[in-house]
Amino acid sequence: MSSPTVYTLKENKSEFIQGLKDGFPIGLGYFAVAFSLGVVAKDAGLSPFQGFLASVLCSASAGEYVAFTLIAANASYLEVAIATFVANARYMLMSCALSQKASPEMPFRHRPLSAMYITDELFGISVARKGHFNPYYHYGGSLTAVPLWAIGTALGVIAGNILPLSVVSALSVALYGMFMAVFIPPAKKDKIIAVLVVISFALSFAASQLPVISEIAEGTRTIILTVIIAGAAALLFPRKDEKEAENDG
Repeated sequence: MSSPTVYTLKENKSEFIQGLKDGFPIGLGYFAVAFSLGVVAKDAGLSPFQGFLASVLCSASAGEYVAFTLIAANASYLEVAIATFVANARYMLMSCALSQKASPEMPFRHRPLSAMYITDELFGISVARKGHFNPYYHYGGSLTAVPLWAIGTALGVIAGNILPLSVVSALSVALYGMFMAVFIPPAKKDKIIAVLVVISFALSFAASQLPVISEIAEGTRTIILTVIIAGAAALLFPRKDEKEAENDG
């Protein structure tokens, strides 16, 4: 029986530094997207500091866009809170998935701290990391990515309408390319993952076009598809954890 994973100070430092490195390109992509969000925040009447604070507390493009749009429409605090919760609900699924990689010996304080900045990309690099989830790797990635996200929003507010919105929005293409780099390498190594990626794309497109289903909020559709596809994959293609694989080997 193997002993629980307990990271040493040296390992934590190494993971933190690696997280800083891996989080930097993510931060560059975030900066571009957040800049366009800053333009939206400017139209909603937010100051650069308010835009910066919003991005620090809610590092999610969909959630922030919904919030800024509702603020511009003079919506109530409750309406903004509910809409933001729905738009960001998928991150609860990511938190559950990432918790499965955590060592039983990981102190509880790391769980809420790590959950604070589980974004699509930071989740991707953390869940793809071999071995147990090390919170210090996640902290390193967050420390470089989140500030660039927040700074990008503040600068977008400052820029306002100086740049055409179409030009600013075009910068967000870099983020999608970066996110693809997270799942393409595992897909090249595992045919099952590759097939599931293709199926996910196809079902996501179909859900956005089919009547009735397309009327459901995008965030809700993402949650439904994630649960269905992940559940089916877990039943049809169960994977052994690393300890079981080592014992069988």
